Amino acid sequence: MLNIQGLLKTTLLDYPGHVAATVFLGGCNMRCPFCHNMEMVLTEDPPLYSENDVLSFLSKRKGILDGVCITGGEPTLSAELPEFIRKIKDLGFLVKLDTNGTNPQMIRSLAKEHLIDYVAMDIKSSPSAYGKACGIKDIRLAPIKESIGLLLSGICDYEFRTTAVEELYDHEAVLEVASILKGAKRYFLQGYVESEFVPDRTLHPISKEKLLQYLQELSSSIEHVEIRGL
Repeated sequence: MLNIQGLLKTTLLDYPGHVAATVFLGGCNMRCPFCHNMEMVLTEDPPLYSENDVLSFLSKRKGILDGVCITGGEPTLSAELPEFIRKIKDLGFLVKLDTNGTNPQMIRSLAKEHLIDYVAMDIKSSPSAYGKACGIKDIRLAPIKESIGLLLSGICDYEFRTTAVEELYDHEAVLEVASILKGAKRYFLQGYVESEFVPDRTLHPISKEKLLQYLQELSSSIEHVEIRGL
């Protein structure tokens, strides 16, 4: 059973260029210190919504919504995800998947079956800082790099994105990320918002001036780079 912990009924922000609903799945295999959804990540509560609740809502929104964004947590941890998406697609909606890239097999399978139309993959930081940025000291980078390669190969439309935290994303990290994502279509630097709900309250946003400098450097190897959330 899918652990559906939230449903945002209408959003103009979560799926670029589309009016969408967003479904939040609980559970994650990362512990990012800047996570704004940590309560959802760690919850042992039963689902707040059933699949039927969500599908019933969506069936009534046909012609109003363009698509559905599935986020978390980390959605690809759920073995039931493909069947749930099939039901969404049967209703005629586009599907966007948010992921940390640790399950390339799921991404590949979903793309091969044409179950996802757009993927937004988080790049937490440079490889050397990844463990600190995702809260898992011995994080395996191979699956993450495989997911990056899958998206760069064009299996479906995509974007990469990084939450820009001063303590986790410096100039050296920018240069490493620019190299790893060379040739990518889209990369977004997302402004970090300080909050009492994040695990580490000592973190800070990167200044606008520094983000603009990073944008220029990233633009030399990535087709489209943009700053979000300032």
